[in-house]
Amino acid sequence: MSIQARFAEIALAGGRAAVVTVLSEGPGQGAKLLVLADGAVEGSLGDEALDRAALGHAEDLMWAERSERREEGGVSLFVDVVHPAPRLFAFGAVDYAATLCTLARVTGWRPYVIDPRGRFATRERFPDAEEVVAEWPEPAVARLGGIDRATAIAVLTHDPKLDDAALTLALRSEADYIGAMGSRRAQAARRERLVAAGMTEEEIARVRAPIGLDLGGLTAEETALSIMAEVVAARHGRGGGMLSAVGSGRIHEVGR
Repeated sequence: MSIQARFAEIALAGGRAAVVTVLSEGPGQGAKLLVLADGAVEGSLGDEALDRAALGHAEDLMWAERSERREEGGVSLFVDVVHPAPRLFAFGAVDYAATLCTLARVTGWRPYVIDPRGRFATRERFPDAEEVVAEWPEPAVARLGGIDRATAIAVLTHDPKLDDAALTLALRSEADYIGAMGSRRAQAARRERLVAAGMTEEEIARVRAPIGLDLGGLTAEETALSIMAEVVAARHGRGGGMLSAVGSGRIHEVGR
């Protein structure tokens, strides 16, 4: 199977990969290198140093989830990327998790609900979830293929046992976003428990708590909106402020 056919197969299956193609004129023009999500490669651009550089560009753009042209040592490369929709793991089968799943689905995310309490974690309560897993965080996350850089974590319960188990997994993962419910007092108590469990201050600082943007919302729907808004802002490296307050520069990023 050719590299392009393999790439098309991965795209059709909803996988993540990148193909780097030499654009510059010369003997190597058209050479391709396929880079998979786990860093494995297939093919070659004809030069080991160029292959290594191309791997770096591919891994960078594969997780940034955009295709673009890159220059490397006078060689013009095009990095073509395919990727699945990002995932949102909601820990806690609470009422506003259902609305959060709906908003996530509408904005192009794949939402999952995880809660060991089988009487609450049901498909009927979360029709927009990709999957509802009635297990503790560790086996649930393993079943869902782990936590990668394209996974956001929302811890929505007020149960310390479930919160701590979910956050311990999340903080030791590559999750791009980790948010947790809780009052200031609950956060302080959670921090003490996480420190006692061996988490570092740097790890704990990754938790966005209280979760969500300050929209002033009161209802379950408004709470879910504030959470999803922060998830999207974090994904794009934004603070989530008002666009009217944005100074000079682009409002939206444009791929090269």
